[in-house]
Amino acid sequence: MTSPSEPALALGAVTVVMAVVALLLALSRRKQVRRCREMDAALKSAEARKRYAESRTQDLEAHEERFRAEVGHLVSARLPALALNLISSHHPIPGLLQEKAAGPEDAELLDSVLTRVSEIVLKERRRVDAAARAALRGASQDSQALSYRLQSELDGLQREFTGSRHLTHRMLAADHLNEQNLRLIQRTAIVCGAWPGHVRKDTYVAEIVTGASSRLRGFDRIKINSRIATNVGIVGRAAEPIAVACAELMANALEHSRDDLAVDVSLIQTGNGNVSITVDDAGKGMTAEAAARGVRLVSADSQDVMLTELGDPPSQGFVAIGRLVADYGFHVSVDNPSPYGGVRAVVTIPPNLLASIDEEAEPPSAMAPQPAVAPKAERRPATVAASVTGHGTDPGTDADDEKPSTPDGADGLPQRRRRGPAATSGLAAPTYRAPDPERSLKAWSEFQDGLDSGRTGSDSEETQ
Repeated sequence: MTSPSEPALALGAVTVVMAVVALLLALSRRKQVRRCREMDAALKSAEARKRYAESRTQDLEAHEERFRAEVGHLVSARLPALALNLISSHHPIPGLLQEKAAGPEDAELLDSVLTRVSEIVLKERRRVDAAARAALRGASQDSQALSYRLQSELDGLQREFTGSRHLTHRMLAADHLNEQNLRLIQRTAIVCGAWPGHVRKDTYVAEIVTGASSRLRGFDRIKINSRIATNVGIVGRAAEPIAVACAELMANALEHSRDDLAVDVSLIQTGNGNVSITVDDAGKGMTAEAAARGVRLVSADSQDVMLTELGDPPSQGFVAIGRLVADYGFHVSVDNPSPYGGVRAVVTIPPNLLASIDEEAEPPSAMAPQPAVAPKAERRPATVAASVTGHGTDPGTDADDEKPSTPDGADGLPQRRRRGPAATSGLAAPTYRAPDPERSLKAWSEFQDGLDSGRTGSDSEETQ
């Protein structure tokens, strides 16, 4: 017979077991719920990552497409525009296709390509330009030396030749053609970095300008008017460079004006000691763009101009002037209009390039223009009493300073007279006699007749 405590113990044990099982089941269920939640979270995160990856892939594909389009635009449009811009700054370089959409790194990378290509192209162009300048400089200097030798031979023939007038004119024409050819060769040599190729002594300013005009075709259209003293000259080291600059400016004036229009050249010495050579033409003038380019070329900052920038055919005159300005220190301006509607070019020579030449030791050329003489004011005649006795005037004053007893003007008003020079004892003041064209024509005609008669006599003796 069992005791009553055994069923209770069994029931308690069963209860404990069931509680333990229930606890285990609860724990297992909680674990499964947590695992399900983790799986759901993992699935959601995987979907988010998938969506992010897909979005990132789309962004990268769009960026790659934009970058590819920018590279294509760089190759097809921007690089060709850069090549044109290096030739002339008037050609603009386009920007990016989508400047707002492109990132700063992409824009910097694409712009660095343009910068690097520009540096490489400019470096190569300078190398080629330097080689071309060296070749042209060598050829020009050789041709220039031969032209100078030919000029010396022609000068000797002109002094020794005693043939007919027709042959004399032919020889002079050949000499003038050689002068024109020499100017062109000399200009090319200067543009390529050579020196002018000719050494002079101190030369009169008027002779410099006259000699420069004689190098040009159509020199008879150039009218030179001098207002400077005849003894003013240019130092030898700057004489030929200034002559080249004047020749180029006068050639430009002749070329850009009609054949029936004159070119006025004026020589004047300013109050600060400079000598100005002004060339005025009556052409069409220059546009604002051409004037700005001319100012840049004739300045001392035009040393980096390359041969490929001079046009086709190359315009070398202003570039040659700019190199001479940089080397010798005078100044040239070409941006002012002339009184005739054309261009006014001014060569300004500073005092350090001027010299005073002894006219007795080195007389000026007969072909150089004589300085214009300023008109003198008429002197008032002295009174008879003052001129005969010397009385009636204060000893400390001149007779010309006295008030006249009768009015001088036609309208009855007294005229103010400038004080004249002090009278010298028995010597009349030298007066300027204006040139008489008729007398000059007669003198030259008689000289030519005598020359012709002498040549005719020599020709008859040779035929006998």
